[in-house]
Amino acid sequence: MGQVRRAPLADQAAELLLERIRSGEWVLGAKLPGETTLAPQLGVGRSTVREAIRQLAGRGVLQTRQGAGVFVTALDVPDDWDTVVRRADIDAVLEARIAIESEGAALAAQRRTPAELRALRRALDRRGAGHPTVEEHVDADTAFHRAVMVAAHNPILIELFDGFVPRVRQAMVEMLRLRGSYGSTADHDAHAALCTAIADRDGEAAAKLSRAHLSSLKDSLS
Repeated sequence: MGQVRRAPLADQAAELLLERIRSGEWVLGAKLPGETTLAPQLGVGRSTVREAIRQLAGRGVLQTRQGAGVFVTALDVPDDWDTVVRRADIDAVLEARIAIESEGAALAAQRRTPAELRALRRALDRRGAGHPTVEEHVDADTAFHRAVMVAAHNPILIELFDGFVPRVRQAMVEMLRLRGSYGSTADHDAHAALCTAIADRDGEAAAKLSRAHLSSLKDSLS
């Protein structure tokens, strides 16, 4: 069993506890032994154990419940969201976009306000206008899709969408440059149909149209 051998003690104790959680010694939801048991195991004092537990609680791995003890709430420290998206291949990113945007489109059809519908139509018009560069076209397209997510009235979906933007933007710009053309009539018609479904409050149609469009985009970028 590993013991702490160098400073900072609390950091080292936290890492040893995390290694034991990763190894499966404590499963999700398990209660950790008390400080008096952990301290000699780690070779540190009880105050160091408390600090190590505070560190892991702050990272989402442990949770201290008053009067009940310390419990495992995650089996590893989650990566930063931006790091996860940067590491993922474009197929994985687009599959996630399909999942959140098809649901977002359905919610937008149910929840959109008249002002949000007007904003969506303006975004559609800007998207359909001629753009001198690929980047401007991609940004106009992104603005339309974000307007759909705003109309869904779900802040978590918007946060997820915004997290995908840099990764997807780069891939779309590269793809359209290789094609040598962008802003086709058929592609814009698909966006117009989605706008119409949201205007008509047809959530089922909106979800299907969103999924079909993004699936086609995934195929193009694969």
